[in-house]
Amino acid sequence: MFAKKLLTWYQEFGRKLPWRGIDNPYHIWLSEIILQQTRIEQGRSYYEHFVKEYPTVIDLARASEEKVLKSWQGLGYYSRARNLHAAAQYVADQLDGHFPDTYEGILALKGVGKYTAAAIASFAYRLPYPVIDGNVYRLVSRLYGIYTPIGTDQAYNEFERLLLNLIDKERPDLFNQAIMDFGSIYCKPTGCDCENCIFCQECVAFRDGKVELLPVRSQKIAIKERFFYYIDIRWDDCLLVQQRQAGDIWQGLYELPLYETERPIEPSRMESEIMQVLQNWLGAPPAALELGPEMKHQLTHRTIKAQFLTAKYDSKPPKIPEKMRVTRPNEIKSLPISRLIDRYLSKL
Repeated sequence: MFAKKLLTWYQEFGRKLPWRGIDNPYHIWLSEIILQQTRIEQGRSYYEHFVKEYPTVIDLARASEEKVLKSWQGLGYYSRARNLHAAAQYVADQLDGHFPDTYEGILALKGVGKYTAAAIASFAYRLPYPVIDGNVYRLVSRLYGIYTPIGTDQAYNEFERLLLNLIDKERPDLFNQAIMDFGSIYCKPTGCDCENCIFCQECVAFRDGKVELLPVRSQKIAIKERFFYYIDIRWDDCLLVQQRQAGDIWQGLYELPLYETERPIEPSRMESEIMQVLQNWLGAPPAALELGPEMKHQLTHRTIKAQFLTAKYDSKPPKIPEKMRVTRPNEIKSLPISRLIDRYLSKL
């Protein structure tokens, strides 16, 4: 009965999206990776760009990582792009370009978890694997009064068992699309119109007045602050950039030379400390040092507090560290850069 009511609602109110109604597993995979941690409104243009720029998994596999990161720029969580590229290379080189057609085969791809594997398996191959995302957790926990904290293996297994009994085995693709849409459009985190919901008669949370309390979330991870001092080093028509390395945020992206501190630098010490940093890096202080904009950039578990400065040299500094690269102002935007650096460059 649940599936029947849900699918009836979906036929009238379901969203029309470019990756729905297709059975191309590669395109469906692209859409699912892009939409992780991304709103549909933002992800749509990226999906359309990737399909046009890399029409087959072979095209994506043969592109350079730098080009793929540039295509991804602005979406954040750049490990998704690196995993996407690595998985495409695996499909191209190890599977002769044939996208896996089993849940287990899809799950084995780098960067693919249970939710994504279930989505691709059901949308591309009509396999009855339920998707479980935030929208589904919210709807099902309220409907059945489930208080198990989400974000845990226990919760996933509990919800999966329930959904395996609810899913329409003949139309798992439509069922999964419908349950995500309903959770996103109707069973919202706050401000639900519960009295007019098609499931209000069955909803335990509505009956008990507990809608705002569900789903129960596991303990939040503390947000860490990081203090970045980006130095825009210039002479003639040149400037310096560096590429971020593995083991930290924005791996593989380019940025201005960075000096990171554990605590903010006192304003009275800013000039002398940065001057000493430049002396150590480049073998000479700049002719002029100017304070630039201060920006805040929020990541999931980090808050980046960035101060930009401009160091002007009359000529090329005596030494250039190996990790830094000389480029030109009109070339930097062709490199893959973080949203924070892009915001700074846009202000210039």
